[in-house]
Amino acid sequence: MNPARAIAFKLSSVALFVVMSALIKASSAHVPPGEAVFFRSFFAIPVIVMWLTLQGQLRQGLKTKNPTGHLWRGLVGGTAMGLMFAGLGLLPLPEVTAIGYAAPLLVVIFAAMFLGEKVRLFRMTAVALGLVGVLIILSPRLTAFGSADMDAHEALGAMVVLGGAMCAALAQVFVRKLVKTEHTAAIVFWFSVTASTLSLLTVPFGWVVPTPAEAAMLVGAGLIGGLAQIGLTSAYRYAEAAVVAPFDYASMLLALIVGYVIFDEVPTPVMLGGASLVIAAGVLIIWRERQLGLERGRARRGMTPQG
Repeated sequence: MNPARAIAFKLSSVALFVVMSALIKASSAHVPPGEAVFFRSFFAIPVIVMWLTLQGQLRQGLKTKNPTGHLWRGLVGGTAMGLMFAGLGLLPLPEVTAIGYAAPLLVVIFAAMFLGEKVRLFRMTAVALGLVGVLIILSPRLTAFGSADMDAHEALGAMVVLGGAMCAALAQVFVRKLVKTEHTAAIVFWFSVTASTLSLLTVPFGWVVPTPAEAAMLVGAGLIGGLAQIGLTSAYRYAEAAVVAPFDYASMLLALIVGYVIFDEVPTPVMLGGASLVIAAGVLIIWRERQLGLERGRARRGMTPQG
C-alpha cells in the first residue's frame, strides 16, 4: 500500500479525463458524439495493450469467461460516453462535470435494485441530498422548455447528460458483476474494444470527415483517455477506494479552470451550490463505505481463531 502514490495516480487520471473532455468539447460542433466515442475508445486500445504488456498482464487482458457481460457493459458504458459527449456540445464543461457526479449516487440505488445490496438510512439520506443538488443544477435548464428567452438546447443538454450519468451508473453495476469472474485487465481492455465496435453502429446517423485539427484532437482524446484509465486503475492498486475516491471531485476545480480559460464559461452560483451538495453527498457515501469496511474487518478478525 502506498497512499501517496495512489493519490498521485488518481489526480493525474482526473486531470487527464478533464483534458480529454475539453478536446471532445472543442470538436463537438462538427463531430457527432458516436464518432467521438469511436475515436476515444479505439485509440485508447494501443495504450492499454502496451500497458498490459509492460505489466505482464496481456494474457489476462485478452482472456474472458463472460463475453456477454463485457458486451452489455460496453453497450451501456458506450452509451453513457456518447450521451456525455453530446452534452459537452450543449452545456458548459463544469456543468457537465457536476451533473456527471450523479452517477455514483445512482450506483447506490441501482445496486440495491439489481444486485440486492442493502442500503440503510444513512446512505439513502446522502443519496437524497445529492439528488437535491442535481435538481438544483438542473432547475434553470428545466424551465427552458417552456420559456422563449432561454436556450432549449441547453435544457436538452441537461437531460442528455443526466441520461449519461444514469447509463454510467448502470455500467458500474455491470462492472460489479464482472469483477466476480474477470480480471481487471480484461475489463479495461474489452470495454475499449466493445465500445469502439458498437460505436460503428452510429455511422448511418451522420459521421463526418474531421478536419486535421479535429482529427488530432479526437486521436489525442483517445490516447489521453487510455492513459487516464491506466492512472485510475493504478490508483486503486496502491490504496483502498475510500482513500482514492474523494479525489474524483478535484475534476470540478479543473473543469472550472479549463471552462473559464479555454471556453470562456463562467459558472453560475446555482450550479456551484448544487455541485457542492452533490460533492458533499458523494464524500459522505465514501466515508460510510469506509466505516462499513472497517466494521466488517473487525468482525472477521473477531471470528478468526486465535492461536
